[in-house]
Amino acid sequence: MIRTRENGTQMRLLSTGRRKAFAALSMLGLGAGAFAAFHFVSPPPTSEPPEATANGEVHRPETPARVDYRRLEARIARLMQEPDMVGLAVGTVENGQVRFVKGFGETVAHSGAAVTPDTVFRWASVSKGIASALATKLAEAGTLSLDTPVASLNTTLTLPGDSSNVTIANVLSHRVGLVRNAWDDRLEAGQDPKALRAALGTLPVHCPPGTCYGYQNIAFDTVTEIVEGATGEDYATLARTRLFEPLGMRNASVGRVGLQTAASWAHPHRRGKVLVTVNDAYYRVPAAGGVNSSIRDLLIWMQAQMGNAPNVLSPAALETMHRARVSTPPHGPRGPMDRALTDASYGLGWRSFVYAGRPLVGHRGSVDGYGSLVLFDPADKSGIVMLWNSNTSKAARLQLEFFDLLYGLPFTDWFEFTEPPGASPTPTASATTDRPRSR
Repeated sequence: MIRTRENGTQMRLLSTGRRKAFAALSMLGLGAGAFAAFHFVSPPPTSEPPEATANGEVHRPETPARVDYRRLEARIARLMQEPDMVGLAVGTVENGQVRFVKGFGETVAHSGAAVTPDTVFRWASVSKGIASALATKLAEAGTLSLDTPVASLNTTLTLPGDSSNVTIANVLSHRVGLVRNAWDDRLEAGQDPKALRAALGTLPVHCPPGTCYGYQNIAFDTVTEIVEGATGEDYATLARTRLFEPLGMRNASVGRVGLQTAASWAHPHRRGKVLVTVNDAYYRVPAAGGVNSSIRDLLIWMQAQMGNAPNVLSPAALETMHRARVSTPPHGPRGPMDRALTDASYGLGWRSFVYAGRPLVGHRGSVDGYGSLVLFDPADKSGIVMLWNSNTSKAARLQLEFFDLLYGLPFTDWFEFTEPPGASPTPTASATTDRPRSR
């Protein structure tokens, strides 16, 4: 577990009410664990959030909430009745302020060990934003240039065809000329990622490098070698000292040890709530999928992407990372949620979309037994983060239910629930009318 000082950045990211609560708890001799059971009372907004419980809390900033958190939590409760859901942590931000953070379900199926806001999960591919931030910060400092050809940097990466002009920015935006997910199957079978990276040049050219998108993990992890070579520090240390500690991400780490030594950590499950062991494959490509944290930390990370920590991630750095650089056409059938997220593009470690006419930035991730999600409106400084410990993608649909509530849009059952397994809140008929979809 990463411990850190209480610095100026962290205190800006946390609400005033939360700081006062910590002070009050200290006077009473109570530990931080008791804090999760408190909520902060102020004149209730029109859509008043639910009362806090031992596994979560609701923040009550001065401005009224736009999201009906009772309805949102009812939808989460219904989601948790699905046969593949084990544990889930959810956090939201409105106008730059934390509004909701709570754990649901269990760290291990049928164990009774509750998920809390401090339970640590794997980020999977959401980790790519950390790699982007480290490379972008080093570029700002003049330590490297994102336009430098990777071939000049003495990494293990080889690419087919004429790849002499493939830059660091091309690697961070998956524009390296390879078929998508090149040799991920070999990585998952236990082969060494550096050896695989050194042999990628034997693959056929999928498209001219720098011109098209093909999502990568092994090639993307070249960023690990690049930032380590530029600084002389290992990747986990760079992430800790340059991002996690300055931002106050207390439970964030890189690598399997950081997950399994956490005081509370979510164990992985496959469909049917089958417990499995933690798979090391994507920990061996840390830039692509090696980060762990609690939902509190992921909230802080999202707030930093919104511009709440300019001394750690400058406005210029955020623009560099989030700016769309290549379109990401679908490679297979898409469900209603993915069709609703239009204009899909990729920046440096971040995706961008348009939903209901509003630009959004985010990323999803999955590794065996885990799922993750960040999606936010940078102009509105509002968004949602999610972490769960099972092999199901259905949980991700909550993101659009959140944005529908935030934007005041008519109800859409993005979960496509059939007959509920138990009594569940159902929106009124007048709220369930379909609305036109932008294409």
